[in-house]
Amino acid sequence: MTIFERGNIRAPELFGDYWLNSEPTTMRELRGSVVLIEFWDYSSTGSARSLPYLREWSMRYSDFDLRIVGVHTPQFKFGRNPEHVEAALRKLNVEFPVVMDNDGVIWTAYSSRMWPTMYLVDRDGFLRFAHQGEGGYQQFERWIQTLLAEAGYHGEFPELLAPIHEADIPGAMCHRATPDVQLGYLRGTIGNPEGYGPESTIEYNDRGFHLPGRVYLDGKWYNERESVRFDGEQGESGRVTVMYEALEVDSVMSVEGTGATKVFATQNKHSLTKENAGLDVLFEEDGKSYVLVDAPRRFNIVVNKEFGMHELELSLRSPGVEVFTMSFVTGVIPELVSAN
Repeated sequence: MTIFERGNIRAPELFGDYWLNSEPTTMRELRGSVVLIEFWDYSSTGSARSLPYLREWSMRYSDFDLRIVGVHTPQFKFGRNPEHVEAALRKLNVEFPVVMDNDGVIWTAYSSRMWPTMYLVDRDGFLRFAHQGEGGYQQFERWIQTLLAEAGYHGEFPELLAPIHEADIPGAMCHRATPDVQLGYLRGTIGNPEGYGPESTIEYNDRGFHLPGRVYLDGKWYNERESVRFDGEQGESGRVTVMYEALEVDSVMSVEGTGATKVFATQNKHSLTKENAGLDVLFEEDGKSYVLVDAPRRFNIVVNKEFGMHELELSLRSPGVEVFTMSFVTGVIPELVSAN
């Protein structure tokens, strides 16, 4: 949490590449309103978990003249395409204005370092509050109400929004989840002894010994700057395996061309079930679990009932699938949940 001295730092301008859900606007034009600026990426797990709060605040405080602007600073190459971002806005039901910050100009001006990061700007155009990462939503909403009161509203505000995720409960103690695993020769590391071969195809052999928090490949994979792409012939198999400790698992994937490809998912050598399958998991008639990679985006693959150590394997037989990252969501420690 960061608190800025009143009237000290003017909010930088929002000079971006494209505006979605709105005509281009400036911080000068927004003077007189309280402005919430969120830096996010539609493929980021943290951003996805914060969006329900943004949507709700947009509805409950729009009549109080709160203005929300999303700044989409992409982590991956596909996030620079306005068509992909616009499709994501529709899928995520985001109606507030979003400016695309493809070159990170706004990101740099605001000294942002992670997704999501939220700033509050007062009616005079000065930065007042900032929060990086997930959590702290009720405290941030109190700041919204504080600035709205400063702007002249003297009525009764809504009750603070109840925590949407268990880990967002104030004072919740959470397990230490496996850190995000990024792929690509510029960003990530893999567990295979073959290592990376920049801009080339390597035939990997997964020998079955897996360390936690490392990705292991099997089959022919092309090494790109920020991803690995399956490069086997049609019918050849490729696998991505990771041992992790978490409650949920997301993976950012894409596929070349306009077709959709099935990527099968197993946990601990078994197909997922309706008890632990993520929101993007589908099932064949024989019970095999898979995600249909149809666009460059984040796929929610596993939602376990309890935090624990597991091994996730993604397998496929069609070339062109790119894997960018694996993300892991923590869970609260039940013994330390407050009863108050």
